[in-house]
Amino acid sequence: MAGLWSGEGVLRRKPIEQIDEAEGGSGQQLTRTLGLRHLTAIGVGGIIGAGVFSLAGTVANGKAGPAVLISFLVAGLASACAALSYAEFAGLIPKAGSAYTYGYAVLGELGGWFIGWDLLLEYTAIVSVVAIGISGYFSFLLEEMGASLPAWMLGAPGTGDGHRVDLFAALLCLLIAFALTRGIKNAARFELIVVALKVAVVLLVIVVGVFHIKTGNYKPFFPFGLSGAFTGAATVFFAVFGYDAMSTAAEESKDAQKHMPKAIIYSLVISMVLYVAVCLVLTGMQNYKDIDPDSGFSTAFKSVGLSGVADIIAVGAIIGILTVMFTFMLGVTRVWFAMSRDGLLPKWFAKTDPVRHVPTRVTWIAGIASAVIAGFLPIEEAAEMTNIGILLAFVVVCIAVIVLRYRRPDLPRKFKVPGMPVVPLLGVAFSIWLTTYLAWQTWLRFGVWFAIGLVVYFAYSYRKSELAGRGGDTAPQSSGKSGE
Repeated sequence: MAGLWSGEGVLRRKPIEQIDEAEGGSGQQLTRTLGLRHLTAIGVGGIIGAGVFSLAGTVANGKAGPAVLISFLVAGLASACAALSYAEFAGLIPKAGSAYTYGYAVLGELGGWFIGWDLLLEYTAIVSVVAIGISGYFSFLLEEMGASLPAWMLGAPGTGDGHRVDLFAALLCLLIAFALTRGIKNAARFELIVVALKVAVVLLVIVVGVFHIKTGNYKPFFPFGLSGAFTGAATVFFAVFGYDAMSTAAEESKDAQKHMPKAIIYSLVISMVLYVAVCLVLTGMQNYKDIDPDSGFSTAFKSVGLSGVADIIAVGAIIGILTVMFTFMLGVTRVWFAMSRDGLLPKWFAKTDPVRHVPTRVTWIAGIASAVIAGFLPIEEAAEMTNIGILLAFVVVCIAVIVLRYRRPDLPRKFKVPGMPVVPLLGVAFSIWLTTYLAWQTWLRFGVWFAIGLVVYFAYSYRKSELAGRGGDTAPQSSGKSGE
């Protein structure tokens, strides 16, 4: 038993200096084609989307009222503390896998497995949440055009009369999976263009909507109390951390050590400024009780006689939210790829396309899984299911950056978290605090998923791991210049 919990057992660590060498020998690598603008676009694309066009209305209507602004600020502050930790790791370990790879290298194999297994579910569920959000705007557009579809295909069971499946949301998941199998370079170019269009739509919302704000709609500002704003923060949290999914593409980034930290910080700052502005506009244009949780901005503009703008927003939402699906499906496939390459999951999954050099097998599996969730779960249940895992992953990354700073101060860091260790500890505290506002059903689903993961790890991964035959942790422990 002692051996199991030693540096040669579940605590064995992937040596940081040997990550490139070990992965290079696996025969399965990704091509570096992404620059700073592509990475920033992927980050903004992952953050700005369902949070603006769907969840802002959902949380304002049923959880926080005008204090949805506070919800986003609290979530953004917690996310910023973790973002700085991600930025340090991204510059230090620019490989596929993001938090999974960081955890594996610092906290050991079981810690890395915990994060990786966690993110497989969380990222997949996020893709589903976003698809459901797009579906709401699609239904709005159909109604505006006087068209209609059979009720059975317009939503998950329990979301409306006659609803059986959200067919449009499910098909979108499969469409994004197909796009990702076409190659990362072409997909990233498409992402860059669509993100520009999406930001333009968000700016349109802000510039036009500000002239229709009625300050009376901000009263009461906390109709559900301060706890309602905090509950809203736990719900919208997934809308402010797209940068972590973007960091899974580090292995496909040119000059990743320099560009990844910048892209993480740039994308979060840009997104939070836009979030604050649109929350003020949405809750100022309509009383929170009248905000449509499915297509909040379109219905808000329609309520003030701007149906043309409402239609533009609906089209922009459909196009723009696709970028969030792109970012997080990219994330889940790269984490899955990294875990499989390390032997923690069957190496069959790490097989890349010989021409496009992307992991097509896991991409299609993730696409189908997200389609099932999008088709049969309501948006709030799916959203809350995503947040608990990400919050706990943030806890692990923030702890890991502290541990590595003191364990290996010699490693060359392109970016360092300021205020060490206070800032990462704030990230830990914020993340744990926000988990307490999640529903017990969310904890139950997470517990079941974690239990399944432990069974998989001890039944398969522990024995098949690439490190199993290397005698565990071979990373140098003394300070020096070995990492330069």
